[in-house]
Amino acid sequence: MSKLTHLDDKGAARMVNVGGKPETARSATAAGRILMSPATLAAVRDGSGPKGDVLSAARIAGIMAAKKTGELIPLCHPLALDTVSVDFAFAEDWVEVTARAALTGKTGVEMEALTAASVALLTLYDMAKALEKGMVIENVRLLEKTGGKSGDWRAE
Repeated sequence: MSKLTHLDDKGAARMVNVGGKPETARSATAAGRILMSPATLAAVRDGSGPKGDVLSAARIAGIMAAKKTGELIPLCHPLALDTVSVDFAFAEDWVEVTARAALTGKTGVEMEALTAASVALLTLYDMAKALEKGMVIENVRLLEKTGGKSGDWRAE
């Protein structure tokens, strides 16, 4: 009925069987940004907001979220990640979060990288909302993935 891997021949949802696939090195990088006023950004950057060190909390939240992706996303395999990193870049009115996940395994880590970036952004919002409720999270996307049957891919 469908070429989608998470649907059986009758169209019902299923978890893909990766048991016969070889283990390969795989990685994925995702990013997104949160727009905020320069004053809020300054407080986030220097930890002077009412909730303290926003960046450390967001980094830890992103890493923890990547580890829990299989519990959050239906039909997503729980993975033993080798590494997860969450980094920040700043402009005048936004913070960009970049998350990278990697492992040697039978399935990719795109969802783990996307989940890490998303939850880190949500944590930035939560930690800074006392300063500004109108912040906007945008442009969460996969930047690149490596390894696996489909090979390497990079966003243009």
